[in-house]
Amino acid sequence: MKKFPVLLILLCACVLSQAQKIGGSCENYELIYEGMPKELNWQTSIAYASEPGERMEISGIIYQKDGKKPAAGVILYVYHTDVKDEYTPAATQVHGRRHGHLRGWVKTDTQGRYQFNSIRPAAYPIRKFAAHIHTIIKEPNKNEYWIDEYQFEGDSLLTQKDRDSAQNRGGSGIITLTKNEKGIWIGKRDIILGKNVPSYQ
Repeated sequence: MKKFPVLLILLCACVLSQAQKIGGSCENYELIYEGMPKELNWQTSIAYASEPGERMEISGIIYQKDGKKPAAGVILYVYHTDVKDEYTPAATQVHGRRHGHLRGWVKTDTQGRYQFNSIRPAAYPIRKFAAHIHTIIKEPNKNEYWIDEYQFEGDSLLTQKDRDSAQNRGGSGIITLTKNEKGIWIGKRDIILGKNVPSYQ
């Protein structure tokens, strides 16, 4: 019987494993679990009141893949830059330092609702990418996967090319922010699980 090199066997196993993974292969999402609270709510505050920047509140409903039935128990993990355009870790931060201190988790309630409060993120220092919020989904009994970032209508760095190249994973991530009477930016984004996500069943 012919023996195959161990490296080849491991490579084949890796490829087979990745082929079954939702959202694409070889994507590393371990930071979603670093520092994750044991108890999650459908609402969370990411930025302290002392955090520099314009306050922002984003909410919505996460739906099952039919786009109609609310999805309960879905974890939404988000992280973004501060007003200096950086992913700056807090001085006492132990977990997830690469994602900076402006990171948080929500878990949808029975109505599929989520809401997080933070500050409006700044664009990267190189000024080539529009301001955005990174987003990772973790459903019960499924692996974690990314969906389109939150981006903002009216951002001068959000080009037509960006819009055309968007994959619309989970639905469009481009939202409109409007200020309320308290001067807080308010945005809404509903998400459809699995929409335009590879290998989703």
